[in-house]
Amino acid sequence: MTKPGFFELWVYLAASPLLGLTLTLVAYQLAHLVYAKAQFNPLANPVPIAIALIVAALAATGTDYKTYFDGAQFVHFLLGPAVVALAVPLYQNWARLRRLALPLAAGLAAGASAAVATTLLLASAFDLPTATKVSLAVKSVTAPIAMGIAEKSGGAPALAAVFAIATGIIGAVSARFVLDACRIREPAARGFATGLAAHGIGTARAYQVSEVMGAFAGLALGLHGLVASFLLPGLLRWLGAGA
Repeated sequence: MTKPGFFELWVYLAASPLLGLTLTLVAYQLAHLVYAKAQFNPLANPVPIAIALIVAALAATGTDYKTYFDGAQFVHFLLGPAVVALAVPLYQNWARLRRLALPLAAGLAAGASAAVATTLLLASAFDLPTATKVSLAVKSVTAPIAMGIAEKSGGAPALAAVFAIATGIIGAVSARFVLDACRIREPAARGFATGLAAHGIGTARAYQVSEVMGAFAGLALGLHGLVASFLLPGLLRWLGAGA
């Protein structure tokens, strides 16, 4: 009995939910190998590499997104438990969080306001459509929340997700260089700034640096999402950028 070739194996995977799951895990593992070979340089962040590999594989095989996501949804489901798990390092650093409550609140207000204000100003300068403005305004909030806000405010959820993911990737790649240039050395401050600007992908990068940095990044991710959910839809309507 001969062993099945690659083509036969791909046909089997493409006809089952195993396709998305297998492709996602293999692509990320390959991307992480590149990341490790680059000595974990942020410029070799595995997320954009894995995305490129998945897109290339789907395009080369003519596989549609729905077929891919039927399997990838298993990984997508784990995002919920992963976010909840961020509470563990937060609890472990609770005493430090309480001491820094006031500066963290100020940083949250400044960072969230700057993210929205600069985006709307640039969007207005280029005379972008309202839906694009709204989708851009939520780019610094984690993708699931950004999609919800965009939908309620007259934006395009899919476009908001693309902008949010792109922002996370850019933030995770550039955070170290920007923070070093600003001479910000404190792990708590570095983590909070990374999580605030680059949400989930930035938080993942912060955890690779240190647990303290990751804990504060996770805090910024959660707080920014919470504040944006309550305030951003009304703010966008008041500014005339939303529905």
